[in-house]
Amino acid sequence: MSTQGTFTMRRGLRQFLKFGVVGASGAVISFVIYHALLHIHFDLKLAFSIGFIAGGVNNYFWNRHWTFRSKGHMGKELAQFLTVSGMALLLGIVITGLLDRYLPAFHLRNSLIWLCGTVGGMGVNFFVNKYWTFRHTHHQPAIDPKT
Repeated sequence: MSTQGTFTMRRGLRQFLKFGVVGASGAVISFVIYHALLHIHFDLKLAFSIGFIAGGVNNYFWNRHWTFRSKGHMGKELAQFLTVSGMALLLGIVITGLLDRYLPAFHLRNSLIWLCGTVGGMGVNFFVNKYWTFRHTHHQPAIDPKT
């Protein structure tokens, strides 16, 4: 494998790991808000949506500045990021709705529903954001032939 190919693979892995760290922080925000809203008797899908959006705002900021180090047009990226988040949210709402309907009651039921809805959109979020929202950050650095 060429030096450039190795660099690209390592960079992609670093981005994926950073995306995971950012996603975990957004997941904590989403989880806390979701459970807080359920505690005050919000509808499950509405609580999931509000938590998801709050976590998504966190994720956009950190992915833009840390994961992908984007210098692109913030408004355009935000619109694209929100579009992708909307697709992932719709998938999450479908998953949470189905699980809410068919899962019997048990102690950690709502946490399991949240987890499944969140994980459902994770792959979509990473790959569509990497290759659409932040695609301009994939420039190849010049490789010094002496190294």
